[in-house]
Amino acid sequence: MKRYSFLFGLMLVLFSCSKDNGPGYQEPYMPEPDGGAEEEMPALTDEELLDLIQERTFNYFWDFAEPNSGMARERSQENAYGGDSRHIVTTGGTGFGLASFPAAVTRGWISYDEAKNRLNKILDFLEKAPTYHGAYSHWYMGNTGETRPFGEFDDGGDLVETALLMQGLLICREYFKEQAVTSRITSIWEKVEWDWYTKGENTLYWHWSPVYDFRKDLQIKGWNESLIVYVLAASSPTHSINKEVYDAGWASNGNMINNRSHYGINMPLGPSYGGPLFFSHYSFIGLDPRNLQDDYANYWDQNTSHTLINYEYCVRNPKNYKGYGENCWGLTASDNYEGYAAHSPTNDVGVITPTAALSSFPYTPEKSMAAARYFYEDLGNKLWGEYGFYDAFSEEEAWFSNGYLAIDQGPIVAMIENHRTQMLWQLFMADPEIQLGLNKLGFNY
Repeated sequence: MKRYSFLFGLMLVLFSCSKDNGPGYQEPYMPEPDGGAEEEMPALTDEELLDLIQERTFNYFWDFAEPNSGMARERSQENAYGGDSRHIVTTGGTGFGLASFPAAVTRGWISYDEAKNRLNKILDFLEKAPTYHGAYSHWYMGNTGETRPFGEFDDGGDLVETALLMQGLLICREYFKEQAVTSRITSIWEKVEWDWYTKGENTLYWHWSPVYDFRKDLQIKGWNESLIVYVLAASSPTHSINKEVYDAGWASNGNMINNRSHYGINMPLGPSYGGPLFFSHYSFIGLDPRNLQDDYANYWDQNTSHTLINYEYCVRNPKNYKGYGENCWGLTASDNYEGYAAHSPTNDVGVITPTAALSSFPYTPEKSMAAARYFYEDLGNKLWGEYGFYDAFSEEEAWFSNGYLAIDQGPIVAMIENHRTQMLWQLFMADPEIQLGLNKLGFNY
């Protein structure tokens, strides 16, 4: 692994937790009043800066991977969930890391053989890990292979996390194209019983537990980060869903459309002000939104509008938070100074999360580059560490995270690559099974 010689200073998010009520709390890093950013960051061109951000961020999935499994650790804080936290691995986060293996090889961060060997190590783990009608849990213990419950009634299959994992695996299947590797990925992919997670209804359910059955009772309905779930479910060659499940379940028979408008920007889908920006990232690691359209939306328009609304909110800064502006924007799910939350214009506590603007490079390249430069040059080593930008910060509260989260790291590498070369989009969209699934659901692409 190539190293950079300068290290400075010093990780569905549909829940929040604080110091008093949840395991995700991290002790805040409070920089000295006059310290933290004195050391000037080396001057870089735009391309050099993107190179550095991508490689340093990818190292979270490479150098910091859980050693027994090769899977992505949930987060970098050692005791975030108890003494064994360093062995908690995340299914969806691993999928994001895997999706970036082709970019890592092409850009020379790792060799083809290194990538293939790590992929095989992860496949060794996945083939032995408990699955639930073919679906994977949100968390596992990398050292034992056991399921680690994610929350109440959530100790079994998680269909959204499974989809994020499959997205990365299918990108790798298309890239490596070696029978010894692709046959293993195909076996895992074909065992996921997407249709079983409908309970015989015209919708998909997020969770199933061997202890609690479908007691979690959470339907996967749009608009949110889960479009990829329905696309994969329709694409499965063994356990496929039909279009009625997509229309009635995901799209609520057209009621998903609301055509909200904020700051003069029309947005076909989503909650007021669009919600957290990960809605426009997670499904589009592989799904190419540029020409993607169905009966409900044009997804390039949707994602671009969502990003611009988030940007405009931060620029206008109605709560007058310190730091917000044209160069410092981006609200999405992340750590904050009290714990963890899905930040958005309607849930704004003064916390900016670098992955929000950086993973939006395909939609807002100039605005995202301005943010990248501010994070790197102005905030410097208060925000920049061994694996790239720390998870989040609040200039208002003089708080900077000192850790990383896999689900925030992964989209940075993948979406910057899609902005630069469209590589991951091209690999995923070239899969004949994905094309059949998109056709079945009525997509133009």
